[in-house]
Amino acid sequence: VQLVESGGGLVQAGGSLRLSCAASGRIFSINHMGWHRQAPGKQRELVALITSGGDTNYASSVKGRFTISRDNAKNTVYLQMNSLKPEDTAVYYCNDISDDYWGKGTLVTVSS
Repeated sequence: VQLVESGGGLVQAGGSLRLSCAASGRIFSINHMGWHRQAPGKQRELVALITSGGDTNYASSVKGRFTISRDNAKNTVYLQMNSLKPEDTAVYYCNDISDDYWGKGTLVTVSS
């Protein structure tokens, strides 16, 4: 099983990024998926999750700004991040919640 994130980078405050997580080696559509992040010196936190049925949930800090979605035909989960703030700077990790697999992460840096 592999989860490979992409789409991170440097963006100015107020900008947008879309993260992608491509899953291989498993039946993707039946699993719940999530995005977590870890900022320097802080614990890893759950940012957003999407169930196999498409229900979503968000951390209060990103609600209204971030959108998680999935394309089961492409075995991919996305995180659209809008109105980015410097405090969103972190390494973002894709997570197969159902079977506890993790990607290696992608760095998002938001400059003020």
